[in-house]
Amino acid sequence: MAELTASEKPGRRGTRNRQVPRIDLTAMVDLAFLLITFFIMATSLAKPKAMALAMPVKENHPDAVPESRTMTICIGNNNHAVWYMGMIENPLIPPTLVDFSKTGLRAALVNTNKKVLQASGKPLIVVLKPSAHSVYSDFVAALDELNITNIQSYAVANITPKDIDMLKQQKAF
Repeated sequence: MAELTASEKPGRRGTRNRQVPRIDLTAMVDLAFLLITFFIMATSLAKPKAMALAMPVKENHPDAVPESRTMTICIGNNNHAVWYMGMIENPLIPPTLVDFSKTGLRAALVNTNKKVLQASGKPLIVVLKPSAHSVYSDFVAALDELNITNIQSYAVANITPKDIDMLKQQKAF
């Protein structure tokens, strides 16, 4: 039992000695531990926020995706990315250097998706290719832009030597 005790105060001659009241702290200690236990059990820990990323299965699909619906984004260095439509050998839209702002990659995604929807009636497919000189935060920024612009079909692929040459030409490697 936890208690707080004090000695008697000596009085003057002719006066009574007063006894200091005794305070029992047992109930307060029990209550403190009960409250700590309650808050630990009742509090939910912060849940991690993660974006779902579906990786494709390595199978050959008979349905080929047309070049007119495929946009490739190569992530370079210094918060820059280069995007193009179609194949790198003969792009439908030439490689364009952008950053990860509203007027950069987001505007390119929105405008290109509108054009593809009008032309084919089907949504845009995006291929992300991070380079060896890109940083993880740029990759996450590109995924965020895909999520913000509501692009449902995207894939992450290894960057090719032709893409690296294109990044070097755009001074983003």
